[in-house]
Amino acid sequence: MPTKSVRYLMFGLLYFAQGSIMSYFTSLNALYLQGFKLNMAEIGTIGTVAMTPFILKIFLGMLSDKYDLWHMGHRKPYIILGLVIQSLACLVVPLINPASQYGMFLLLAFIMMSAMALYDTCTDGLALDTTPKEEEGTIQGFMVGGRALGVVIVSGLIGIIAEKVSWTAVFWLLGVLPLIPLLIVLRIKEEPRKPEHAFEWKAFSAFKKRNVIMLGLLGALYSLVIYGANQNVNPFLFTTYQISLITAGLMSMVWGIGVVIGGLAGGKLTDRIGQQNAVRLAIVTSLVAILALSIINSASLAWFLVFIFGLAFGYYETIYFAISMSLCEPKIAASMFSLLMAVANIGTAIGLSLSGSLAEGIGFRLTFVIFAMLNLIAFPMLSSIFPKNQGLEQN
Repeated sequence: MPTKSVRYLMFGLLYFAQGSIMSYFTSLNALYLQGFKLNMAEIGTIGTVAMTPFILKIFLGMLSDKYDLWHMGHRKPYIILGLVIQSLACLVVPLINPASQYGMFLLLAFIMMSAMALYDTCTDGLALDTTPKEEEGTIQGFMVGGRALGVVIVSGLIGIIAEKVSWTAVFWLLGVLPLIPLLIVLRIKEEPRKPEHAFEWKAFSAFKKRNVIMLGLLGALYSLVIYGANQNVNPFLFTTYQISLITAGLMSMVWGIGVVIGGLAGGKLTDRIGQQNAVRLAIVTSLVAILALSIINSASLAWFLVFIFGLAFGYYETIYFAISMSLCEPKIAASMFSLLMAVANIGTAIGLSLSGSLAEGIGFRLTFVIFAMLNLIAFPMLSSIFPKNQGLEQN
């Protein structure tokens, strides 16, 4: 493997590429599809279908844990394949009309996000294979921060390009971005797997642990809340205050800056106050930020609240990822981590569909209130994840 700085750069850029697409799907996809007269329920369905591959990540993790593809390693060739397919899928998007070819658009969204799920799973596996315990929080901070940086940079560009040039140009940009980390991945040499880390089916017994089960449920809940709420922010502001595409993109940039700060600071703060207190803080911050979105009375106030929401988003994700990383069994590292992420992504898929349907039925403001209150469900889970306030159960 390369030096530590190159590793951090590679992981950060891989998540940057993911963030660029995720920013489109979770923030700006709704505005693109509204241009074709699709309603929020139809948009929510597309979001759910797009997130389905992330629910199936466990199978992608098992694939890379078990098989050395093309004798290039257990992670590298899958990462390359995922990046290339995602790039090509982005270039095809402008050729499909979501209104008259709704089914085709659903299929393309599924393919695009399947490619992302593949390289995302194997990126996590590579991090698990190569990261010392004492660097787990730091590497997750770089990953979450890198993805958020993709949101910061790309969201602003998307808004400007979509309004001043065209949506076709936007998708061409999104098609080029995955090629940036590809240049580094192609040059690395993946180390052979240690014999004691060879894939074993019996290692899956780790999923019987109570704290692992409850951590997965916490992941599903936090994902449902923050991704579901995030999908509605720009459509709410667009509908209520008639903000422009450029402003929507800049709003997403501000959100992304919050995520970058929350992600990078999350690891160090967690080490200082402990994982359980860190989760409590994330829950409260998420609740307050989403609830505040429901009472916005001007678009100008949204700038600050969107930043706070992004801060909670990045902080919460980093904590969940770092705790999940510490629980993974090396023999099924990618499989176990991907299953924990897959459970979280079930929450994301439900959240995107639920938030779209609720917004269509009861309006954006009440939907934000409901999603804010859902945070409270997390508190009873903490005693199972952190028994007797002694940290995570390790046996």
